[in-house]
Amino acid sequence: MQNGKTVWLAAVALALLNGCAATNSKDPKDPWEGWNRNVQSFNDSVDDYVMKPVAKGYRWITPSFVDQGVTNFFSNIDDIGVIANDALQGKFLQTGQDSARFLVNTAVGVAGFVDVGSMLDLQKHNEDFDQTLGVWGVPTGPYVVLPFFGPSSPRGVIGLVGDAAMNPFTYVGFYINPNWIGAAVSTGSGALKVIDARADLLGMEKVAFEAAIDRYQFFRDAYFSNRNYLIKDGNVPEDDVLKFEEQKDDGFGPLAPNPY
Repeated sequence: MQNGKTVWLAAVALALLNGCAATNSKDPKDPWEGWNRNVQSFNDSVDDYVMKPVAKGYRWITPSFVDQGVTNFFSNIDDIGVIANDALQGKFLQTGQDSARFLVNTAVGVAGFVDVGSMLDLQKHNEDFDQTLGVWGVPTGPYVVLPFFGPSSPRGVIGLVGDAAMNPFTYVGFYINPNWIGAAVSTGSGALKVIDARADLLGMEKVAFEAAIDRYQFFRDAYFSNRNYLIKDGNVPEDDVLKFEEQKDDGFGPLAPNPY
């Protein structure tokens, strides 16, 4: 539930942007550029001084097979939301495939720590509530950088809320214990997921530094390109896709901006 509260706070902050951010950007997709650049600088500082050192420490003390197992476990949990969004988008064949993948990994793969589904050629899909809203015709809206969460949009904020609602870790801690112990379980599991994800991205930030003169613009354009690619399931004109290195974790689309 703590994750859900954080998302709601981010949504409130977004609602206040009209009153405190610059609106004279030349790019109509980025009317809050002044705010966004400041928040990106803040997020970069958090990453440099907190996230990256913690991720390096996690990588150093964690055996590679354990690191991969943790990544697989959270990926398997995320498949619950993927299945729900498959159904909401009317992708019923994919719903069945992802359901089979989740059941196999949970039952045979030791709660998902072993990715048996991939061994059986059950493809990992990437669906979230932001994509579902896009399929339903909800416009993206202007670009906004959220504290801690990184690149997003008004639709993306609603998507974060929807994803939190579909994540069992939002509730599992309070099911175990409705008091501070439950909150600690939910918060701890969320923190571990973020640290594990950041550790998996170590070394990939060089793409942004080497490929872009303006790092801020690189992340903004990558965000819109990646979202468009995912919503249209890769069916976009070649000139609409930023020619970045493909994501190594799921093989879908151009490189997503580093959210840390």
